[in-house]
Amino acid sequence: MKITTNRNELLPALLQVSSVVEKRQTLPVLANILFRVEKGMMTLIATDLEVEVKTRISVDAEEDMDFTLPARKIVDICKALGDEAKLELDIQGDKMVLKSGRGRYTLSTLPAADYPNLEAAVATQKITVAQNKLKRLLEKTQFAMAQQDVRYYLNGLLLEGRPGKLRAVATDGHRLALCDLETGTAEDLDIQAIVPRKAVIELNRLLNNTDDDVPEVELQFSSSHMQVEFPNGSFISKLVDGRYPDYAKVTPTANTLQLLADRDLMKGALTRTAILSNEKFRGVRFKVEPGVLHLMAHNPEHEEAEEDLEVEYQGEELTIGFNVSYLLDVLSVLDGDTVNMGLIDATASCLITSNNEDDGARYVVMPMRI
Repeated sequence: MKITTNRNELLPALLQVSSVVEKRQTLPVLANILFRVEKGMMTLIATDLEVEVKTRISVDAEEDMDFTLPARKIVDICKALGDEAKLELDIQGDKMVLKSGRGRYTLSTLPAADYPNLEAAVATQKITVAQNKLKRLLEKTQFAMAQQDVRYYLNGLLLEGRPGKLRAVATDGHRLALCDLETGTAEDLDIQAIVPRKAVIELNRLLNNTDDDVPEVELQFSSSHMQVEFPNGSFISKLVDGRYPDYAKVTPTANTLQLLADRDLMKGALTRTAILSNEKFRGVRFKVEPGVLHLMAHNPEHEEAEEDLEVEYQGEELTIGFNVSYLLDVLSVLDGDTVNMGLIDATASCLITSNNEDDGARYVVMPMRI
């Protein structure tokens, strides 16, 4: 049973699905990729029982067949071959012989019947969005997700249906990122889905960010799964079973003090000041007075950094501390050339937005003692 294809077709498909495969698996077959050949199309499937990725390519095949191959080995072999290499996959019992030019590589297979299938429940909500817009939504919020927090529902991203929009929210308890995507749909979406951290990162990697001409994707939601249908494949993830905290309660609404600064200048000043901040706590002190922002940082070695930045600010003098890494994360994804920091006092959270009305993103950063 032979399959003929080429490296330029197979390798991108392998790279799409192989990142889902974990290095350490409870089941040996989960270290493999499932290959399903039917009517001249080969579907590649990989899963870790929480996330599943499928993609399809056309091949020349003698007959329909299913088999699995070790993900890491088949990817490494294809990477090492030449760009225009022709590939012949010959299935011989529990072995697969890959031939390319004068090379011959024999890999062990595992039964396709043993490969688990992550079946999503019947979707109750569906929405179609442009890939680049969905990718932008994820990139503007995913950095604020928690990592290995005991509050498991924070180790993911909330997708929430709002009137005429899809909202993404992420928080680790110290900062919060929120962004809206206009859907253009007349009906409201009844969605409250917490997507696990790994699934968010994998989905963002799969999405195409080139231009609006890329085919749209369809998001399908059930009570337990999210499925994304691509033109040449699909993505399925289990949802986190939990209740996301009421993020509206921690979003400041009565900011009495407004600080406006050039985004690039502030990012540069913070980057330089952070060099001499405490490596563990990453604290930087803001001292704000009309027209100027004084940035200060120090570390246990008694080293100090100070920098002044011209800003628009007409309020009373205020000193407040922040984790500089949190601010730099926000400035890296913020649209527009001006950053707007809404302040109340030295103990209240800061609301950060941009001057770009189409941005649709808001960020909340809690203060810290320095």
